[in-house]
Amino acid sequence: MVVAGLILAGVAALVHVYIFVLESLVWTGRSARAVFGLTAQQAEDTRELAFNQGFYNLFLAIAVFLGIIFVATGQPLIGATLVFTGAGSMTAAALVLLLSSPGKASAALKQGVIPALGVIALAIGFAA
Repeated sequence: MVVAGLILAGVAALVHVYIFVLESLVWTGRSARAVFGLTAQQAEDTRELAFNQGFYNLFLAIAVFLGIIFVATGQPLIGATLVFTGAGSMTAAALVLLLSSPGKASAALKQGVIPALGVIALAIGFAA
């Protein structure tokens, strides 16, 4: 189960790297605007906010990737701590999005289900 949890957390981290690219690198571009349903003016008005938010997503992904590396190199306590922190924060952020903006349930589920499954699998794996 540990391996399954790490794989799921790794996939969640990749999703958050993609979100980083959308929010911090191509926010005002057509593809990012389409994903987030923004007009060009809305994207321009929120560019600084999205830039910051994108880095938040990147840092969570980095925590998960580092955690996977630590587990793989024989440091399971450090690794699990990083993965639980990163993937747990991804899950919590998705829950906040779901509760604060129910109309964005699809986005919340896309961002939160995989890391939640990773956390659950990892917890089961380390408890065994």
